[in-house]
This record gives sequence, C-alpha cells and structure tokens, in this order.
Amino acid sequence: MRLVMRSLSDYLKQKRLASGLSQLDVAKVLGYSSPQFVSNWERGLVSPPLETIAVLIDLYKIPPNDVINRIMAETKEYLESHLARKKRGRQRR
Repeated sequence: MRLVMRSLSDYLKQKRLASGLSQLDVAKVLGYSSPQFVSNWERGLVSPPLETIAVLIDLYKIPPNDVINRIMAETKEYLESHLARKKRGRQRR
C-alpha cells in the first residue's frame, strides 16, 4: 500500500488553476520538460517531492500551514488505517 494524498492533489490543482497557471507553466518553473509530472500529482498517481511542494507553496502563494495540515491529516489517516488492518490480520490467526 502506498500513501496517495488525494486531498493534497485536489488542493494543489485548485490552487494552480486559481493562480492562472497551466500544468506546462508549472512544469517549466520546476525544470521539467513535460507537464505530465504535474498531471500525475494532480490525479493522485504520485505525490510531489517535499522540495517541490515548497516551491508550489511559493508559486501558488498559499499558506504553508494549509499544505502542512493536509499532509499531516492524510498521513495520519493512512497510518491508522494500515495499522488497523495489520492488527485485524494478527487477531484472525
């Protein structure tokens, strides 16, 4: 199981659009040759690296705590769910 930050993905897409930037615009700022990287983040296929998230916070002019809180909440939810499944698996044995 991997952590996909769906709420963060949706939030970053919303903020990119509100900033009037295309996926290609963002890719160019980040040094990517293709907007596919940005598309993959926004579709929740992968999460952007933390260093990239810091750049996006500046680029989209969003409050860092909004992003931090989303990351923390989704990480907590993932861990709780994963640990609960492991515990149930041990109890069945």
